[in-house]
Amino acid sequence: MNTQKRKFLIAGVALAAVTVISACTTTGTGGGDPAAQRQALDAAADSALARLYAQQPGSKELVDSARGVLVFPSFGSAGFLVGGGTGTGVLRTGGKTVSYHRMTEASVGLLAGAQSQAVFILFMTEEALKRFEASRGWTVGADANVTMLSVGANAQITTQTARQDIIGFVMTNRGLMGNLSLNGNRITRLDL
Repeated sequence: MNTQKRKFLIAGVALAAVTVISACTTTGTGGGDPAAQRQALDAAADSALARLYAQQPGSKELVDSARGVLVFPSFGSAGFLVGGGTGTGVLRTGGKTVSYHRMTEASVGLLAGAQSQAVFILFMTEEALKRFEASRGWTVGADANVTMLSVGANAQITTQTARQDIIGFVMTNRGLMGNLSLNGNRITRLDL
């Protein structure tokens, strides 16, 4: 294949990935009204947390013991060779929403398709939460590591993982996912 055709193909694939990602992330945010967007995000976060609690034993106790929790109820990712993802969510402390955020990712490699998942990031220490809140943009793996929870054979959260500063869950429609990384995902505050 000549260079001209290869460049055209790559550009087409990248455009398709951006189009699919945009389509995955433009639903359910309450339109342009900030109050409606906040209400929709809060309701979606409540629903995602309820689903997590029902599917994962011990998760409610873990969320309750966290200093803060980021909930991205619908993080959509898509692509074909070149892809990415985005989603909006809430930061809660003491069970109340304190701010709204967007998480984005970009990836290159052998990938194809689209999926939506719920992402939960728990700040287990006050120091980790304060560092996140003070940032103007926070990148997983660069600004802090997020230890993804591993689920044992008995579907219980391991206590060693629960002792980390920042831990995370990723849940698809099929349930909790293990061995997934959020490294490189960027989280920024939304002005809603």
